[in-house]
Amino acid sequence: MVQWLVQSGDAVAAGDVLVIVEAMKMEHEIRAPEAGQMGEAFFQAGETVNEGEVLGTLSPLGAVAPAAHAAPVATPAGAAPVANAHAARADLQKLQTRLAFTQDAQRPEAVAKRHALGLRTARENITDLCDAGSFVEYGALAVAAQSRRRSADDLMRNTPADGMVTGIGQVHGQRVVVMAYDATVLAGTQGMRNHQKTDRMLGIALQNNLPVVLLAEGGGGRPGDVDVAIVAGLNLTTFAAFARLNGRVPVVGVVAGRCFAGNAAFLGCCDVVIATKDSNIGMGGPAMVEGGGLGVFKPEQIGPSGVQHANGVIDVLVDDEAQAVAAARQYLSFFQGAQSDWQASPAEALRQVVPENRLRVYDTRTAMQGIADVGSLLMLRTGFGAGIHTALCRIEGRPVGMLANNPAHLGGAIDADAADKAARFMQLCNAHGLPIVSLVDTPGFMVGPDMEEKAQVRHVSRMFIAAAHLRVPYLSVVLRKGYGLGAMAMTAGGFHEPLCNVAWPTGEFGAMGLEGAVRLGYRKELEAVPEGPEREALFEQLLAQQYDNGSAINMATTLEIDAVIDPAETRTWLVAGLQSGRMAPAAGPLAIDTW
Repeated sequence: MVQWLVQSGDAVAAGDVLVIVEAMKMEHEIRAPEAGQMGEAFFQAGETVNEGEVLGTLSPLGAVAPAAHAAPVATPAGAAPVANAHAARADLQKLQTRLAFTQDAQRPEAVAKRHALGLRTARENITDLCDAGSFVEYGALAVAAQSRRRSADDLMRNTPADGMVTGIGQVHGQRVVVMAYDATVLAGTQGMRNHQKTDRMLGIALQNNLPVVLLAEGGGGRPGDVDVAIVAGLNLTTFAAFARLNGRVPVVGVVAGRCFAGNAAFLGCCDVVIATKDSNIGMGGPAMVEGGGLGVFKPEQIGPSGVQHANGVIDVLVDDEAQAVAAARQYLSFFQGAQSDWQASPAEALRQVVPENRLRVYDTRTAMQGIADVGSLLMLRTGFGAGIHTALCRIEGRPVGMLANNPAHLGGAIDADAADKAARFMQLCNAHGLPIVSLVDTPGFMVGPDMEEKAQVRHVSRMFIAAAHLRVPYLSVVLRKGYGLGAMAMTAGGFHEPLCNVAWPTGEFGAMGLEGAVRLGYRKELEAVPEGPEREALFEQLLAQQYDNGSAINMATTLEIDAVIDPAETRTWLVAGLQSGRMAPAAGPLAIDTW
């Protein structure tokens, strides 16, 4: 049907709407292609027309032309000219007004309180985390599910995004899912709608293999969301969905301030936890603790960073949110491929890492720094499992995981905590495809009655199990001591399991520590000599023999290791291995223990 907007004889300008044709309940505008004067109309308003029929004529202004020579006005209409792009449309203005209430600028008092605590807003952290201008927000217009007890205006102004900012941004040019609880909105608690937002983002991350960054500050589950008919809300899918990301995509948890209950449960599912020194992390906040009859505590008394760093909950401890976000960006970079721009430390410096005195303690982190590209070393779980250092780094731009025994703790012997730390680190690297470099200096597993009370047998064996399931290349360098089962655990289960297993000239080997081997293996000979200087001289003689027999050169002679190398050639060997090694396909999902 047609509807004329002009009459015969009317002057029209180019672009004016002449007639509207309705088809399938949609209106199509037919505009004047040029300025002119409306001529004869061939159809009356309300009449039905067919495609291609001439509706009327349009003559040039001032011309008196018969209808046959006038420009036809026909259907269908061509593309209509675009209206003024800068004109203020009511619908767009409504959207812009509504979106403004989601921004920090609309809540100056809440932002000021946040800044007074020395903390940043969720949106400020996201801006710092993501490459400039790359963040696109999902679910910004959500508000708390409390319309039965609060006005729409109140919810819009005071519960923007339902207390959680979610979306997709870029970090180093690659897309990541970002979810940030907003502590300025209902204390960053978990509402029904921000659970829905979380489910949506987790599904996108899983389906598209996108890393996830969770800024987890908040107080856990929120009472008062009365719009949803629930009793306990324990049929939520969010926690199971979050857990399904484990081993599939990198998941980073960042905490400043307080993180309790449900927020902490999400945090505990993350591959790595980065937290500030003023953070508090716990499975229950003060209200829950008191409600359980367990006493009255201030938030600062529950799970302070010093406790959670020492017990292994926190992987990277930093001073403030700026450092936390920087650490998150650095962590994600290790799962974004090789870098072409890198710098090596002076290789000759590695020759001085291990003291000539074989009993002198040294810091294996010096070796880690000397082998890794300059500035690339990110130490993980530094407060826990002191017997083994773990870190992510690069070697000639290639991302790798690196672990090293710590001779400054128990002489480098591996205890339960160190074994747990190393085993989980292997799982982390394995799941996300990072080759592993192991720097070995251990007298073996720690032994004794006190150790066995800590389930040492089970804990240290985790290293063998984790190594047996590796699909990534594993490379070992023995810096000094390579003794017993502990050395085998550090070399993926045995000296011929790694892609390459080499030693520095300071390397020494044996089925157990040399001193113990002499005392046990030569007990009769030693007891046959009077106690005192004479027995001590015999002991030193036998020890020297054992040391010579177990020297790195002798081990290479019998092919128990692949080579003895100049420490300055360490990177050359490792690069050759990294270039040669291949990652096997995963047989299925590769889980990373939360512990």
